Amino acid sequence: MSETLTQFGTSFQSKIIASLLSDIKFIQTISDILNPSMFDSDSNKWLVKSVVDYYYEYKKQPTLEVIKYKIDEIDDGVLKSGVVDKLREVWKNIEATDLEFVQSETLDFCKNQTLKSAILESVDLLERHDYDGIKSIIDEAMKAGTTRDLGHDYIVSLETRLAESARVTVKTPWDVVNDIMDGGLGHGELGVIVAPAGIGKSWTLQALGAGALKEGKTIVHYTLELNENYVGLRYDSIFTGVTTSNIKYYKDDVETKLSKLPGKLLIKYFPTKGASVQTISSHLKQIEISGEKPDMVLVDYADILMPTGNFKEKRHAIGTIYEDLRGLAGELEVPIWTASQANRSALEEDVIGADKVAEDYSKVMTADFVMSMSRKVEDKIANTGRFHVIKNRFGIDGITYPATINTNIGQVQIFEGSSQFGKDTQSKMNNSEEFLRKELANKYKDMEKNVEGFE
Repeated sequence: MSETLTQFGTSFQSKIIASLLSDIKFIQTISDILNPSMFDSDSNKWLVKSVVDYYYEYKKQPTLEVIKYKIDEIDDGVLKSGVVDKLREVWKNIEATDLEFVQSETLDFCKNQTLKSAILESVDLLERHDYDGIKSIIDEAMKAGTTRDLGHDYIVSLETRLAESARVTVKTPWDVVNDIMDGGLGHGELGVIVAPAGIGKSWTLQALGAGALKEGKTIVHYTLELNENYVGLRYDSIFTGVTTSNIKYYKDDVETKLSKLPGKLLIKYFPTKGASVQTISSHLKQIEISGEKPDMVLVDYADILMPTGNFKEKRHAIGTIYEDLRGLAGELEVPIWTASQANRSALEEDVIGADKVAEDYSKVMTADFVMSMSRKVEDKIANTGRFHVIKNRFGIDGITYPATINTNIGQVQIFEGSSQFGKDTQSKMNNSEEFLRKELANKYKDMEKNVEGFE
């Protein structure tokens, strides 16, 4: 064993970088401890930062081609030359026989470098005779790599567990849904709205966003079909009760409503099949870097995201998308709502069950909460519909709720069936055919009057 290894010198540091590039388990273990500032040269610092940043974004190491591409982007000629030379050295160490030893000693390296940095920081405190300050800095340095979150200590954490809610949730706009969800959709959880095309999935997602916005939450809304401005207009309709076609005449009213909203809404458009869950993940991390921490994410909608990988069957690709989306919710500790297509036969159903979910049933298996929307032609005319709870990981499911759904102004209200609003809405749907006949008769009378006016 060479002296440079035992001293955490140049050779040792090069082999740490070689390990980062060659061993996925090593980078998974050490990435949250290792800091580029621990390395001696600017070249080493640049390589470590590039590898770790790439891992955080893509969950794998960069290839040699990727690193070369990034090197080409370096403006500093001296740094570029140094990185090229260092990369050659690192690449020679990829197959080194002592990498296992280097990996086992890397935690001590981190502690050593952190302690060295702390000692340098203590010089000014020494001159001021601030020995308590020095002790504090040194103590913190000695803890390097020992304060990682290893999990929930069941016995030790009893008091905290009972004092705080086990789930941090974001409420929906509907009390009856919040009740069965134990407060709403929780951080790290995935909620799905299932419905056939043209029923109102997007409006329902926006209703969820509008409700959270009123609660002071920061919402990120990803739209894969409608452009950002139009989605914004639909939010305007929800808050004002004015249709999107007429909203331009109510600018002052919109400004007044928006000025009273305590939350923040970011709307981002990605073309259909032009974005993956990884694309969304990268964008959310950019948002966090800018200083914003989303409280809830909306994806309209997951079925038209691009899968990561090649799949022979579409259903397998879509299943992977939902798994990745659920994983992203857990990684960022944020609730994610999305929508999913129901199959064509669902158009004729009063209540849409799990068997009507299009493509892959694993969507339901993956999600924490799944609720379907059903609306026949007569329901659309009457501005009514039904929401059916297909899956609820934290409460009861199999319940169907009457709802009023006005897609002209984005008003979605879900009622308890036993409430007066619920009874009235259910009665309206029970007599939907009679209601439809009356509506058509009224429209015919209006047409006759208009014709008479031109005679």
